[in-house]
Amino acid sequence: MTQAQVSTVVNDPASVDAAIESRFSCRAFLRDKPVPRALIEDILRLAARAPSGTNCQPWKTYVLQGAARDSLVDKVCAAHDAIYADPALAAEYVEEYDYYPQKWTSPYIERRRENGWGLYGLLGIAKGEKDKMHAQHQRNFRFFDAPVGLMFTIDRIMGRGSLMDYGMFLENIMVAARARGLHTCSQAAWNSYGKIILPHVGAGDSEMLVCGMSLGYADMDAPVNAFHTPREAVEGFTRWME
Repeated sequence: MTQAQVSTVVNDPASVDAAIESRFSCRAFLRDKPVPRALIEDILRLAARAPSGTNCQPWKTYVLQGAARDSLVDKVCAAHDAIYADPALAAEYVEEYDYYPQKWTSPYIERRRENGWGLYGLLGIAKGEKDKMHAQHQRNFRFFDAPVGLMFTIDRIMGRGSLMDYGMFLENIMVAARARGLHTCSQAAWNSYGKIILPHVGAGDSEMLVCGMSLGYADMDAPVNAFHTPREAVEGFTRWME
C-alpha cells in the first residue's frame, strides 16, 4: 500500500454513488460504436484493485471483439437453437458450478419471477410464447449487440472463496465502466457453454468459466433498457446489534 492510497480523499462521493446506482443490466447496445482498447485496458487495470484472499487475484479475462466475438456468437447461438429443437441435447452443455439453487424457495423464487415477467412484460412477451422467449434469451449469446464481449475464467483448483473475490473484481469492472460512460451486463447465461467457449478463447485445461459480460455504449432508445430491477430496503436485509 502506498501513502497515496492511505491519504487519498474522495472529493466527489456523489459521482462514486452515481456510478454504482446507475449500473444496471443493459440489454441493448450500440453495435456500431466501438470501445477503444485503451479504455478497456484502463477499466481492467482499475478492476484488478479488487481485494482477494492473500492477494491471489484469481481472475483471468478474455476480451472478444470483431471476428473473434462474432464467431463465438455464431457457435453458441447454433448450440442454443439445437437445444431448443431437441431438449435432450441440453445434457451436453452443463455448467461447472451451481450459479442458482437447485430448489428455489421464498423470497428468492418471488424475486426471480418478478424479474422474468417484468422483463417479458416490457417486451410484450406473454406467458407460453416460447419462440419469443427463446429469441430473447438468445440475445444473451449475441452480447445484446455490444461490440465487446468479456469471458472470465478461474483455475479449478481455487476454492469457493475465490468466487467471492471474483465478484468484487466484476463489480469493479461494471462501476469503472459507468464512470466512463459505458454500460455492462454480467451474464451467467454463458456458463453452460464452457465446452464451446473455453477452446474458442484459448483457455487452458485447468480453467473453468465463471461468467460472461457485455460491454459497450447503451442504446438509449431501446425500450428494454427502461427495465431496472428494484432492491430490498436496508431494513429488509440488516440486523443491528448493540
